[in-house]
Amino acid sequence: MMTGRDACEVSIDSENEMISVRKVIRNVATEMGFGVTDVTRIVTAASELTRNIFLYASSGTMIWRTCEVNGNTGIELIFEDHGPGIADIEEAMQAGFTTGGGLGLGLPGTKRLMDDMEIKSQKGEGTVITIRKYLRRC
Repeated sequence: MMTGRDACEVSIDSENEMISVRKVIRNVATEMGFGVTDVTRIVTAASELTRNIFLYASSGTMIWRTCEVNGNTGIELIFEDHGPGIADIEEAMQAGFTTGGGLGLGLPGTKRLMDDMEIKSQKGEGTVITIRKYLRRC
């Protein structure tokens, strides 16, 4: 069960924040009762989006909070930056597409790891990506 904290913001302005984000999210997801596999999925998705902020926008924030959607309790992570934005979200969601020289699996892989993913981006203004994972019911 949660210990009174149900939301927190983490600044992302250096590569070291990836470690902080991973630690915070691992602890929160474990406290919430997620199993080892889902904790790993959530932490992996958070790492990818933190890395993207650092690489493409230099800085931003990650906010985590508990959420309830359609009776499902879970964790919601919001990653926001004021970087260059994503020119074509549909193209960016295609496996293999990359603007940074990587494998192009980051955003599509993140979507596969989580239950929900929303991307809002405007070229030259920045990007907000919201991801959610819900606790599995027995």
